[in-house]
Amino acid sequence: MIFNIFEMFSYKFMVYAFVVGGAISICAALLGVSMVLKKNSMIGDGLSHVGFGAAAIASALNWAPLALAMPLVILAAVLILKLTEKNKIHGDAAIGIIAASSLAIGYTVIHTQGTNVDIEGYLYGSILGITEEELILSVVLSIIVIGTFIVLYNKIFALTFDETFFKSTSKHSEFYSIIISILCALTVVIGMKVMGALLISSLIIFPTVSARQIFKTYKSVIISSVIISILCCFLGLILNYYIDTPAGSIIVIINLVVLILCILIGKIRKRII
Repeated sequence: MIFNIFEMFSYKFMVYAFVVGGAISICAALLGVSMVLKKNSMIGDGLSHVGFGAAAIASALNWAPLALAMPLVILAAVLILKLTEKNKIHGDAAIGIIAASSLAIGYTVIHTQGTNVDIEGYLYGSILGITEEELILSVVLSIIVIGTFIVLYNKIFALTFDETFFKSTSKHSEFYSIIISILCALTVVIGMKVMGALLISSLIIFPTVSARQIFKTYKSVIISSVIISILCCFLGLILNYYIDTPAGSIIVIINLVVLILCILIGKIRKRII
């Protein structure tokens, strides 16, 4: 079995898959804690639909999908934040409007392009088809997301648990909110290649919800969610290689199984205590 695992890493596409998969798992888990605790976790789903629409348009224009998706998804993230802050549209409604519109535009563009466009790759991910350029871009963006999260750890903590108080005591609260939205947008853009537009939000939601069933402090939830996210991603890639399952789908299923196990462990722990 050890020999087979080493054999798996002899293929360049598998090495790329593990590097990008691990990077996005860390980014999604870090931001997922804040998003879930603030009840904004579905913003990832909305932004992924924007990314899908952007990737479809880029494909029609023969542009690099990530190059167009990145600025558009960032713009959408800031737009959702502004609409929510001004109370013009409730957060869930703003996400729904942007998500549905982007998905409709993307699907229309892909449909007009015929069968040459890989719609399943956009919707469900195509991690085994990562190019060297996409690998480099994903790693660079991941380093930016992780580094910014570490630097702004205290600010993100304050915004997560007492946003009203933080805004009343900080002159730059809006700036930090925008930064968090941009980090979320970058995470979604990176993760689209791994999970696709329909499944990327699972990487943001599942690990945090699973970790919260057992751990209670903010730091312990962050650390455990990162570990859970990475393990689920790597296990999904291994299963994808050996039994030819869709990488994105099997990663979500593994996360679901882990969540169920964590819920059971949490209930047993409460009864023992």
